[in-house]
Amino acid sequence: MTTTTHGPTTAKGRVWRWVGGILSIIVVFVIFIVPFIFIFLTASKNKAEAAERAFSLPTEWMFFDNFTTALTDRDYLLPRSFLNSVIVTVISVIIVVVLSAMVGYVLQRRRSKWNRLVTFFVLFGLIMPPAVVPTIWALQGLGLFNTIPGLIFIHVALGLPFCVLLFTAFLSSVPRDLDEAAIVDGAGPVKLFFQVIFPLLKPVTVTVLVVQSINVFNDFNNALYFLPGTPTVQLTLYNYQAQSVSLWNLLFMVVLLITIPPLIAYIVLNRQIVAGMTSGAVKG
Repeated sequence: MTTTTHGPTTAKGRVWRWVGGILSIIVVFVIFIVPFIFIFLTASKNKAEAAERAFSLPTEWMFFDNFTTALTDRDYLLPRSFLNSVIVTVISVIIVVVLSAMVGYVLQRRRSKWNRLVTFFVLFGLIMPPAVVPTIWALQGLGLFNTIPGLIFIHVALGLPFCVLLFTAFLSSVPRDLDEAAIVDGAGPVKLFFQVIFPLLKPVTVTVLVVQSINVFNDFNNALYFLPGTPTVQLTLYNYQAQSVSLWNLLFMVVLLITIPPLIAYIVLNRQIVAGMTSGAVKG
């Protein structure tokens, strides 16, 4: 009869976990927190000190003055850019969530000969880069080029493949008995989906909402190609950097204001994002 002792092994494992945790905190602090502190300090300096781009405390805190100037500069360009970006983000994300959930539900519940073809096109849209020139021609033919609805349609088309895969994977964990029970109770297709199935998709819905919102809000290329005449936050930052090289304090203030909303959304909903990304794989 042999006996084993787990005391030293457990203690050693705890030490390694403790060391790994400390190292992870240090890495996160260096990669994410330090640059954010640098941006905040530079945005709080006057024009001369900010031009030095040194990691130091400002001799005179100008945060609120720079904040007001950044908001009112160029006839309130930054607030107008925020409004445009919010409109594009909210509408496109809502459309993506509803459409991808419906497509994922059909792919998961109704097996037919068309499923493989639809899945092929979903994967094809996921791996193929968008063609800029043909897309511009198509938008011009529809009268949607350089318009906010045109950019919304672009983001919907680009976001659907990934979100359809997420919803399809998650729906594999939703029992089919719920569908049958709702149908027996007299629920039609619309009521079945929106009142029975869709509320159960909250984890993956939150994931899609946050991930797509951050992607759309931070988008630069699509806004540059398909919406060149209307300012968004990323285009405004790019133009501000090109035209105000000497005003580093205002430039970093604009960077700070653009960074904060996606950062808050990710920090608050971090657990829901991870749950939505993994629940389908774990339960399916």
